[in-house]
Parts: sequence; structure tokens; C-alpha cells
Amino acid sequence: MEAIQFKLFDIYDVSNIEIKDPALRPYLCLTPRLMVKTQGRRNLEHLGNTKVNVVERLANRLQVAGHVGKKHKVITSWASGKSTKNMQTVLRAFKVIEERTKKNPVQVFVTAIENGSPRDEVTVIEQAGAKYPQSVDCSPIRRINLALRWMVQGAYGKSFGKKKKMADTLAEEIIKASEMNAESFAHGKRTEVEKQADSAR
Repeated sequence: MEAIQFKLFDIYDVSNIEIKDPALRPYLCLTPRLMVKTQGRRNLEHLGNTKVNVVERLANRLQVAGHVGKKHKVITSWASGKSTKNMQTVLRAFKVIEERTKKNPVQVFVTAIENGSPRDEVTVIEQAGAKYPQSVDCSPIRRINLALRWMVQGAYGKSFGKKKKMADTLAEEIIKASEMNAESFAHGKRTEVEKQADSAR
């Protein structure tokens, strides 16, 4: 008897997903499940985020877009705390990606994370009362977190108060980030952060 090969949501095959960045490979969980929902069971484990499917982490990030600079994004009623609606938004975005690119949307999403995650960033060092910026390496977990945050913020900014739906703008952001397009919010933020880090070396 051959082992049954599960697909993600019973739709997308993740067995052949290629992660080109070796640093991110151990931290990008792509375990195929029929229903991607851990309900926070991994929160108390060591490196628990690395055991949560990255698609679920994207859906969780949709609930709170977070700050962009000093401007706080309003939490919308349709997204906050409603994991089913957020997952439906992600699935609709994946469907749009599949229709436009004719590729596996999970592969496009993984490539977008690799292209939108900074390798180094800037921290502030205080010494003898003086503060100065210092370039530091970015850990793989933080790289993924930043890429997910920036993709959601970019999609959120293009849909909030406009006629475009969140699923469409999220699909556009993921496609542009995977292509390293200059119009991608995540790729633009990564370039900006890495330039700041280079100047602070």
C-alpha cells in the first residue's frame, strides 16, 4: 500500500516546493494539511513559529496589519479575530495568483518571502550617552516575520478605503514580490533596510 500524499487544503501540492535560500529552509514550515489551523497550540514551544505552516502565519498576520512607521493601521471589522474569513482571503488570493501566473501559488508565495526578507538591518547602540546606528545580521525567523508583515501592510494599504478587495491586492503584492518588482512594498522595504544597514557598517 502506498502512503497517501496529502495536499495543502487538498488543493495545492507542496511536495515539490523549492526553497532556494538555505538559511530560511529549516524555518519555513510547509507541512501539507487539509485544514491549516493550530489554534495557538505551538505558542509555548521552543521556536514554535517554525512548526506553524507559513500559510497559516500569513492568515494570522491579516488580523492585525500593524504599524507602518508611526502611523497605526486601523483594524478592520472583517479581519480582526476571524481566522476563517482570513483564511478565505488567503485562498482567494492564491486562486488569483494561480490564474495570473499559471504556477503553484505556494511556490510563488515562498519565493516572495525569500525576495522580501532582509538579510541585515539596523539597531541603535548607546555608549557613554551617545547613540549611533549599527548594522546587525537578521535572524531567519525575523526575516520571515518581516516579509509577511510587509506583504500584508502593502496589500492593506492598497485596499483600505478603496474599491479593490484585500484578496486581489494581496495576490498582486505576492506576485510582485516574487518577481522582485520595484512596485512591491515588501521588496521596497527590504531594499531600504539593507541600504541603511550598509551605510551603518
